[in-house]
Amino acid sequence: MKLKTLSALCLAASTMAMTPSVMAWESEDGMHSTSASVALASDYRFRGISFSDNKPAVSGSLDYSHASGLYTGIWMTSNSFEGETNIYAGYGSDIGDTGLSYDLGALRYIFPGNSEFNNNEFYGSLSYSYFTAGLAYDPDWEGNDEAAMYYSLGFEADLGSGFGFFASYGYTDFDSDLEQVVGANSSGYGDWSIGLTKNLVGFDWSLAYIDTDSDGEDIYTTYGGLDKSSADSTVVLSVGKSF
Repeated sequence: MKLKTLSALCLAASTMAMTPSVMAWESEDGMHSTSASVALASDYRFRGISFSDNKPAVSGSLDYSHASGLYTGIWMTSNSFEGETNIYAGYGSDIGDTGLSYDLGALRYIFPGNSEFNNNEFYGSLSYSYFTAGLAYDPDWEGNDEAAMYYSLGFEADLGSGFGFFASYGYTDFDSDLEQVVGANSSGYGDWSIGLTKNLVGFDWSLAYIDTDSDGEDIYTTYGGLDKSSADSTVVLSVGKSF
């Protein structure tokens, strides 16, 4: 999930590494380009929840984009579910001279070791200046026939001297009370993050504080069988490299 357009939406969704993909190859006419990145993080947090059992995780991405705004790619990471692969495609563009830009696409979550969790997500985002508002819809949340909507708001700013600042808030809203589905007495939960980025000695570094509300703990410890600490507040350090 590392293209510029897609990563804006995912800022409030996943903190693996704030590693932008840079153009590794471009065709002579400038119509086609590819990019790639690798990263190591002290924890893999997805929407505030640790999917790596509070342990380090490695990720990598490979992306293709067209000058028209079309893109596609693959992102993979190690985690406590024996690995995760995201395959995505979308379209992003500016809206005239308004300063606004948008991104629309679809993403497939694949868990090779736990295929029952495989699911699809459809996303969209609108960006202006430092801000990005996003919306993602999953008709079959983690394979249990429960629809979920994810609302997110992110902020990114260049602080100068190679430093960047980011902050985000997201809310996962299920279409019914999860007590009926997984035994957790909640219909949704919030997550948030705040952190700094820095390019140093040729690598992209990120330090983020991440947390969820108590409903997040309830949902994932009851349904997912995760340890309560998987939804506790934490600080995640990550380092990545773009190619």
